[in-house]
Amino acid sequence: MDTLYITHPECRLHEMGDWHPECPERLDAMADQLLAHGLMDFLIQRTARPAADEDVLRVHRPEYLAELRRQAPAEGYFPVDADTVMNPHTLAAAYAAAGSGLTAVDAIVAGEARTAFCAVRPPGHHARPAQAMGFCFFNNIAVAAAYALERHGLARVAIIDFDVHHGNGTEEAFLHDDRVLMCSFYQHALFPNMCAEDPGPNMINIPVPAYAEASVCRDIVTDSWLPALRAFRPELILVSAGFDGHREDEMGQLRLTEADYAWITQQLVGVSHESAQGRIVSFLEGGYNLSALGRSAVAHIRALGE
Repeated sequence: MDTLYITHPECRLHEMGDWHPECPERLDAMADQLLAHGLMDFLIQRTARPAADEDVLRVHRPEYLAELRRQAPAEGYFPVDADTVMNPHTLAAAYAAAGSGLTAVDAIVAGEARTAFCAVRPPGHHARPAQAMGFCFFNNIAVAAAYALERHGLARVAIIDFDVHHGNGTEEAFLHDDRVLMCSFYQHALFPNMCAEDPGPNMINIPVPAYAEASVCRDIVTDSWLPALRAFRPELILVSAGFDGHREDEMGQLRLTEADYAWITQQLVGVSHESAQGRIVSFLEGGYNLSALGRSAVAHIRALGE
């Protein structure tokens, strides 16, 4: 299994209060399940190098970074909005989470590994160019995609998002950018209920209703994602891996199980071998039932490592 497992200590220090579902214990739940299933010994464990401002600024605006620095508390909490909160470690954790994708892309392009899973938080796919929202501060996957395109000279990068919530920030970052193909399904109408009016041909983001069975999502993968990916021929696949569509997770009302996450990942691995040399980098997004999160991450990472 030539799969990287990338994290950073700062990602456990960011927390938004005892009440908040996006908690440090999420990382522990995944690590515990990987250990229990005997997979951790087969992963290449690596600490993320934090992103630099120049990396973040490929996606986010300078005034937004300045605002985050002004808001960062020396102690206690600062509520950016009702459910997105900063503590004294948040900014360092956000830079580390964004840097995990850069660490992964560098290693995979250099041939040190074929796939990677970034076990980081805060998550990223709701973060807009000038706005933190939905537990997210920097758009980790968008930062990695921009880095792969500009620093490594890749021509085509695919982004897959199977979180129960729409990756609005990622969509906004790459609207009408023909170097990037984004494919997702998400529960509608659920937070953030924010979609581009004219998404363009590079956005295949398909809403599904609450309580949709897993077969609906599998059909989207088979009928929409895979043909588009094969036509696009990505040189790298990036995944926003949100496990909050699991039937045991109360954050949404989809009916997915860990077997579905494994199947989706297997389809992506198959496509990656056709044009991307098997190269996939996956980022933790949602997933708030700790047991379901841990089991789903094991299924996903096992499928990444074939």
